[in-house]
Amino acid sequence: MFQEFKTFIAKGNVLDLAVGVVIGAAFGKITTSLVEDIINPILGVVIGGVDFTQLKIVLKEAVDKTPEVSIKYGNFLQTLIQFIIIAWVIFLIVKAANRLRLSETPEKDI
Repeated sequence: MFQEFKTFIAKGNVLDLAVGVVIGAAFGKITTSLVEDIINPILGVVIGGVDFTQLKIVLKEAVDKTPEVSIKYGNFLQTLIQFIIIAWVIFLIVKAANRLRLSETPEKDI
């Protein structure tokens, strides 16, 4: 069983996947910073100086020790922006990789 596990781990696809996960985690942090530290302040100014992440609809006000109940749509919008940025960058990377692959493929004579 150990030998089988060792063979599984040594395969290129598993190592590529591990590298992808580590790079993806780092890329996620970069994207989070881009959205929170650069894009959200700009959007906040555009929508009237509101802290974008604090946008919410209060369903029930806080009473004494009971916290308020609210729909925090600002956080959702921030996450959505992060997703769109990540998806766009991945799209661009895949598009570039496909172009490289097509340019390296020899054309067949018909």
